Amino acid sequence: MCVFLSGRFLFAAFCTPAAHTYTVRRIHFMSNPIDYSQGIYDAKKLGTPRLLILGAQHMFAMFGATVLVPLLTGLSVSTTLLCAGLGTLLFHIICKGKVPAFLGSSFAYLGGFAIVSNDGANPENLPYACAAVAFSGLLYVLVSGLISVFGIRRIMRFFPPVVTGPIIISIGLILAPSAITNCQSNWLLAFVALATVIVCNIWGKGMVKILPILIGVLVSYAVALVTGAVDFAAIGEASWIGFPIHKEAMGLFAIDGSEKFISALFTIMPIAIATMMEHIGDIAAISATTGRNYIRDPGLNRTLMGDGLATAMAGLLGGPANTTYGENTGVLALTKIYDPLVIRIAAVFACILSFCPKFEAIINTIPSGIIGGISFVLYGMISAIGVRNVVENQVDFTNSRNLIIAAVILVCALGFNSVGGITFGIGGVSVTLSGLAIAALAGILLNAILPGNDYEFDSNPGTGEGTSLRV
Repeated sequence: MCVFLSGRFLFAAFCTPAAHTYTVRRIHFMSNPIDYSQGIYDAKKLGTPRLLILGAQHMFAMFGATVLVPLLTGLSVSTTLLCAGLGTLLFHIICKGKVPAFLGSSFAYLGGFAIVSNDGANPENLPYACAAVAFSGLLYVLVSGLISVFGIRRIMRFFPPVVTGPIIISIGLILAPSAITNCQSNWLLAFVALATVIVCNIWGKGMVKILPILIGVLVSYAVALVTGAVDFAAIGEASWIGFPIHKEAMGLFAIDGSEKFISALFTIMPIAIATMMEHIGDIAAISATTGRNYIRDPGLNRTLMGDGLATAMAGLLGGPANTTYGENTGVLALTKIYDPLVIRIAAVFACILSFCPKFEAIINTIPSGIIGGISFVLYGMISAIGVRNVVENQVDFTNSRNLIIAAVILVCALGFNSVGGITFGIGGVSVTLSGLAIAALAGILLNAILPGNDYEFDSNPGTGEGTSLRV
């Protein structure tokens, strides 16, 4: 008798040499086989080892983009990791543990940081930028309060699928150039990473199918090692343990009413308009991906408050603004593991690893080509989810009103993003609105003033959960 282990099943092959025949029995470790195709909302049944691996995958998915922000702004990578982990846990507490969202570093604030620090020439101004980030997070709380007072249905009339769908599409398309830029550094590694993700997701079985990102990183990293594309110099110089928070960089101690502080407020706080629109789009994307309406339950007021308080906390500790991460939404779409517990495990990993500069150095050895290959499919998945959101909500594009709104959103998002947004002065301070912020504002305004806005949020509350935001 030959006994071997395969995935979730134990196979026992009984051999009859004379007849050269085999009788195969499949013994399940669990009473019922798991159907991954329908999505898994309770990952505990997968077992602790798999939960930990799935959490690690989400951590790897967010790591590259999250650490890129501090590298571009001059902030601490360790602080950023800690803020991402703590911010995510705080978000889950406020949202009653229902929303499978990871909060990582926001790219929307890069322009604000560059202005405040004079493109890095005045790094001593970074704490003022962090303080302004904390105040921008409080704007989320204000909007959350308005939703609680006036009701979500009144507020959501400004965010129908004809607005949120193109915004979701725009998020993925805006991120796309970043993926290509990273791929250009090493197309071989990018192709290996992308091909591995595709093969694992389409033809993989069991754990292989639900771990495409992690496997893609490992396989492409192995190729990078063979081809000599990995530089280990920084690993030897890094210490094993370090405290991730630095008093001199904290925004908490920069709230002093000085001119630098006031200037930073006017520069950075308007960016919250863009990030709140991103938040709504991301929550809509997560809802469409998982088939659960998180705008209704736990409610947009709670998700906004969670994101805002996480951002405020990050700024006070000296980290960049937090935002719901499209990379992790892409992982949800690929793996179909929708349990928020997996995200919280990733957050705990991020917090633990923030105390280990050595691990940070190891992760930083991952070539950008690999990051590009992974991002290639994840960013595209976000835009595809936006398309699905529009289709499933049956947005009628033969209606000129809907066509104009979607067209203006897409052109504003991509067009203005390509030229760096719009910059204007307030009291001698330059304020820049990103392409996504302009697109969101244009879409909301057109939807409000053009006749024919008959959208009603939650019009059929008795139909149960679904990917449509109109359930």
